[in-house]
Amino acid sequence: MEVLNSSIFLLGLCLLLASSTMSSAEPKTHNHEFVIQATPVKRLCKTHNSITVNGQLPGPTLEVNNGDTLVIKVTNKARYNVTIHWHGIRQMRTGWADGPEFVTQCPIRPGGSYTYRFTIQGQEGTLWWHAHSSWLRATVYGALIIHPKQGDSYPFPKPKRETTLLLGEWWDANPIDVVREATRTGAAPNVSDAYTINGQPGDLYKCSSKDTVIVPIDSGETNLLRVINAALNQELFFTVANHKLTVVGADASYTKPFTTTTLMLGPGQTTDVLITGDQPPSRYYMAARAYFSAQNAAFDNTTTTAILEYKSAPCSNCKNGSSTKPVMPPLPAYNDTNTASSFTTSFRSPRKVEVPTEIDENLFFTVGLGLNNCPKNFPSSRCQGPNGTRFTASMNNVSFVLPNNISILQAYQQNIPGVVTSDFPANPPLQFDYTGNVSQSLWQPNSGTKGYPLKYGSRVQVVLQDTSIVTSENHPVHLHGYDFYILAEGFGNFNAKTDTKKFNLVDPPMRNTVAVPVNGWAVIRFVADNPGAWLMHCHLDVHITWGLAMVFLVDNGVGKLQSIESPPLDLPLC
Repeated sequence: MEVLNSSIFLLGLCLLLASSTMSSAEPKTHNHEFVIQATPVKRLCKTHNSITVNGQLPGPTLEVNNGDTLVIKVTNKARYNVTIHWHGIRQMRTGWADGPEFVTQCPIRPGGSYTYRFTIQGQEGTLWWHAHSSWLRATVYGALIIHPKQGDSYPFPKPKRETTLLLGEWWDANPIDVVREATRTGAAPNVSDAYTINGQPGDLYKCSSKDTVIVPIDSGETNLLRVINAALNQELFFTVANHKLTVVGADASYTKPFTTTTLMLGPGQTTDVLITGDQPPSRYYMAARAYFSAQNAAFDNTTTTAILEYKSAPCSNCKNGSSTKPVMPPLPAYNDTNTASSFTTSFRSPRKVEVPTEIDENLFFTVGLGLNNCPKNFPSSRCQGPNGTRFTASMNNVSFVLPNNISILQAYQQNIPGVVTSDFPANPPLQFDYTGNVSQSLWQPNSGTKGYPLKYGSRVQVVLQDTSIVTSENHPVHLHGYDFYILAEGFGNFNAKTDTKKFNLVDPPMRNTVAVPVNGWAVIRFVADNPGAWLMHCHLDVHITWGLAMVFLVDNGVGKLQSIESPPLDLPLC
């Protein structure tokens, strides 16, 4: 009898353990509360009342597993309108949670709240979240880490530890005042005063050394660094003194591993790298500074640093300030396009992927700057761009204008006329030598709120072509609601006859933000399998402010699973 009872007990224990293992592998729902509030933040010797989430800069890191659901209640206790965008999340059928102001929702007004609900589907790696309203994302941002499903593992050896590095940009001023002044004058906005790593400028700036970020490592161990470019307006080079970096992921997609000494990330992009403690135990600077490709324009030429510190480094925790001075890495020249291009063209998917080969929508979008003539009723103080003009930007000669009394998604879903038109041009209205000496008669674009309609399931190719209007420049172009394959990139004008031969249709990388080369082009492909209104824009916020954006209007397919969900009851009203 005792033997039988023991057997039953053991069987019950096994079943209990099995069920607990199964339940631990079940997708979870994570509930968070974000309070948008003004918080005293001291940087560069001066305290500013910065807008933050929960009083933190950067904001809270969200950690989930592939398949989990996030429910985040955002309460706005600040004096500005705000929305939050979950950068890189596919938002399958949940476009109402995507976040760009006046595109998928009206802003959360001061005193208001909105709950974002979405599920992670098939994504693993590093993403991030940020405000998508005016320039609030200068201080309202944080990491969003997606681990493999419970029981799954990375496709590379498990790192000993993981560290997230958010590269940011800091103004010794209120960023909202900076953009408002630029909008008033028509001139370029003031450049930032510092770059930051995890909110701290580092040793090379005044009043900053005591808060420099320390990243620990032990001799012999391999760690994972999750690097995110959260800067507002600047592509950045990143390197670690005397250490090689093995790239294993980008934009929450795994990559075929490759080794480099320098990363280049456009705003919005993420890169996961492995770093091994294979150098003499000491202290080594991790450093980031601008990759700046525009001609004759001001930029922040400072350098932010953190310290990679070996645990066994001589006097690594010295209290008397006599610790070893960190080794400084060489950084590429600010305009080193060769290094930037060499890095971005090294990405491959880990294996053969299914790239759409037959194309339903073959699109060609120019991206670039422009100058508007001074309106007759404006004083000269409002036209302080070159030669008395006002800066603007456009795609296919259309400078994008956001509505201000309803969101594009609401208007599109409810067939409300007069908000967005579906006539965004599939090609430039006029063909010209895009990267040559462009006639000034082409420098002033039209403005409008134009979308490009896509049928559900259509296979889309977009050629993104930089122009030399005003100045050519590298543009990090981000597509909401989708990942895409980058088939190729190059310099000069895209030539369909010769450049299609360069397309990688075997293992192209999957990204959500593509760095369109200065004076060059990039080609992307995706399948329009996510209904809604999806913004495509340059992730240099100065450029989206000027109108470098458009929106894809993707139809519902057949049935519930191919249709966008109904709007949430607490969707903010305009």
